[in-house]
Amino acid sequence: MGGRERLATTAPAFDPESVAIDDADVLELLDPVVQEWWVEQFGEFVPGNGGFFTPPQKEAVPLIHEGENALICAPTGSGKTLASFTGIINELFGKAREDELDNSVYCLYVSPLKSLANDIHRNLEVPLADVTAKLDERGEDVEIRHAIRHGDTSDSERQAMLETTPHILNTTPETLAILLNSPKFREKLETVEYVVVDEIHSLAENKRGTHLSVSLERLEAMAEGSPTRIGCSATVEPLSTVAEFLVGREEPGGDSRPYEIVDTRFSRDFDVELSCPTDDLIDTPSGVVTDRFYRQLHDHVQSHTNTLIFTNTRSGAERVLQNLREKFDAYDEGNSGCHHGSLSKEKRHEIEEALKAGTLDVVTTSTSLELGIDMPHIDLVVQVGSPKSVASLLQRIGRAGHQLGQTVEGRVVALDRDELVECAVMLKKAEEGFVDRVFIPENAQDVATQQVYGMAINRVRPEREIRGILGRAYPYRDYGDDEWEQLMRYMTADYPGMEEKNVYAKVWRDANDPPDGEYHYDEYDVGEPLMGKRGRLARVIYMTNIGTIPDSFTCDVKTRSSGEWVGQLDESYLDTLEQGDVFVLGGANYEYRYRRGSKVYVDPTSARPTVPSWFSERLPLSYDLGREILTFQRDLLDRLERGGMSEVRNWLREMPLDENSVRAIARMFGQQVAYAGSESVATDDRLVVETVLDHDEYERHYHVHSNYGRRFNDGFSRLLAYQMAQAANANVQVAVADNGFTLSMPLNRKVDIRRVIEDLDPSEARANLRASLDGTDLLQRYFRINATRSLMILKRYKGYEKSASQQQVSSEMLLGFAEDLGDFAVVEETYREILEDKLNVAGIEDVLRDIERGAVDVATIRVDSPTPRAFGLATLLASDVVLAEDESAVLEAFHERVLDEIDGDGAVAIDD
Repeated sequence: MGGRERLATTAPAFDPESVAIDDADVLELLDPVVQEWWVEQFGEFVPGNGGFFTPPQKEAVPLIHEGENALICAPTGSGKTLASFTGIINELFGKAREDELDNSVYCLYVSPLKSLANDIHRNLEVPLADVTAKLDERGEDVEIRHAIRHGDTSDSERQAMLETTPHILNTTPETLAILLNSPKFREKLETVEYVVVDEIHSLAENKRGTHLSVSLERLEAMAEGSPTRIGCSATVEPLSTVAEFLVGREEPGGDSRPYEIVDTRFSRDFDVELSCPTDDLIDTPSGVVTDRFYRQLHDHVQSHTNTLIFTNTRSGAERVLQNLREKFDAYDEGNSGCHHGSLSKEKRHEIEEALKAGTLDVVTTSTSLELGIDMPHIDLVVQVGSPKSVASLLQRIGRAGHQLGQTVEGRVVALDRDELVECAVMLKKAEEGFVDRVFIPENAQDVATQQVYGMAINRVRPEREIRGILGRAYPYRDYGDDEWEQLMRYMTADYPGMEEKNVYAKVWRDANDPPDGEYHYDEYDVGEPLMGKRGRLARVIYMTNIGTIPDSFTCDVKTRSSGEWVGQLDESYLDTLEQGDVFVLGGANYEYRYRRGSKVYVDPTSARPTVPSWFSERLPLSYDLGREILTFQRDLLDRLERGGMSEVRNWLREMPLDENSVRAIARMFGQQVAYAGSESVATDDRLVVETVLDHDEYERHYHVHSNYGRRFNDGFSRLLAYQMAQAANANVQVAVADNGFTLSMPLNRKVDIRRVIEDLDPSEARANLRASLDGTDLLQRYFRINATRSLMILKRYKGYEKSASQQQVSSEMLLGFAEDLGDFAVVEETYREILEDKLNVAGIEDVLRDIERGAVDVATIRVDSPTPRAFGLATLLASDVVLAEDESAVLEAFHERVLDEIDGDGAVAIDD
């Protein structure tokens, strides 16, 4: 039995008339004392006026009262989390007044972030304390306890929770998994009646969510009843898929548990616009563009109370704050700040508290404030550059306007022509109610290893029971016999030579051969296959090594004089630094002096930075948004052919774009068509390859216009490069971006790239792409990550901790051995994760099928210089592009060549 959706998932706006539930009905469900508290907090209820409860609250509270599983989708700041807790608190106070609460947990709140769990914990204190005080005034001694437990919780606090257990426990996915294996605490979870998973979209799309889904099934199996599951998200699609992920299956391979969907994602008013500092991002001097951008940013901040500025990298957040402080006297350390993951916990907490209090005029950030704490005073969000998906855009701008009825005000600024197109389509689709899909990893063997190990450690049990729990989790709903046996061969070390590599069995399976008499036959049917853990240190190994977030290479940055810790740098960034270089960290400038192991020593300085940014992987363009951009480009070409540039500009003006953006987009496509024809523009029914001969570098470049996002392009480019290298017997270089990729080979070698693409067999794409990964750094890195997750390499053992770099050394020694074993679970999971989660092989197969059946044409053109839509791809290969100034010079040279080729009539047509 599945669920039903209360509102259409693509509704462009929320219609309050479509909700039959009345405010009075919802209020009536609350206990009188909770009603009294609510009225004191949110005003006197007037029948017929409406608006007493927000749309998600009006829908969610009755569902929680009825004990129904629910996915609550609503904009940030619309009260969905409060709705969940109000319904639960109401039920728990009712139990407490009847003396039905034991010294155990009744509600689990699971958050992807420790900071969010902390914030929710603080927000719970007010209603719990106020309602308790009201009951106390009436002579009722009632208490609802709540606490937070995650990696930062002290041993003394953990011990106190055993003696006085919270009724509401806030935690993270990783800590929940540990609690399920805690000999003393797990029995405290048997009474859980409610589970709230907040920001579920940020978990569902990765292995943290996979891990959580199995933990929830383990909780289900041990709980006295079936806990009500509530998921909260601001922006997610498909709703039914995420809801099924939340609730799991009744039985492996069976139907989803029942659920309801509350879809009020578009119940808030949005005021969003895309702007650009100029209508010509190539010929306008970079200094002019920069000055206009910061003047515009300054005006935005000064006309609002609290402004949050998102950039796509940590270095960008640092740079924007530094430039604001340098260019305007209005900003200093007292009223402005920066927040990102490389700053110390204390510094981040300081900024978070100031945001909650509304004492900062402006804060710059990368992704660290996209989720989490409530910031009630933010009245403007500025997004610099493309956030790469509609979901991220809505999540970020939703941080503004948290007061009830307040309009969400957001401004997106594009400083790049390719991002202009991305952002224009993004804002258009956001207005239409479009949200990018979440893709959930499936059948991950590394997560299965951890969870099966955890279940075997808890107690000896039938193998069917362990497999059943795994199969009821949504990501393992199609987990078959072959996958299970592959996992068992790894976990029982059923391969020769494993122990010589210090890889030992984790479980035993076989009713006829139990080790050390670990169970009694009378507990189970004679001959029923059982499973149990191997090794006396199994529990310690499990508790100290589980989790799915991979370790990364980072170095602590300290000052030479005092040894003060100022932040962290990615290790790969250090390759670009030389002694004396100046970089920005935490809003301050530091001069690089030297490195000792994993520590970097610096001197504070007032000198200007000499290195523009540090390495930070940018978010990839979503596959769904990429396809929408291709449709947009076809629509634009149709209008250009039908009515010329005038019709194109009028059409663009119907979108939330300023005039500079309208003219810049129109001009770029006008020049593209005038230079190379409409066949040079990629659309939803055309893939374009342009060939450019570079006689200076003696290279042949194939610029492939495939606007499906960097994951797709990373995979597709590897597949093509693999085939082309074999066909031409030459090395092929690859440069990848979101809107396409470039393949380069020696000038004296060439291939018929159209034929190569059309000859790619969709059914062979996965195998060929897998073959192209052999021996790559990508394979080695992901094998290390998966070997660590699969407990093949232990991060912590007998008091010794193995760093990420040491893990990498161990994994490189194990990879060849593991590959030779054949069908080895850790190797297979490594390839699965790379192919499916990183390289989007499913999207590649879809596009190849479209090409095969003629739904997508492959167009090839040859040009003397890159076309305007390929400028970004071409600059990735330009050997003299080091700094932004160099890139501008290269772009101007490309542009000048294009304009020289366009005749006078064409030039007039573009700008008329």
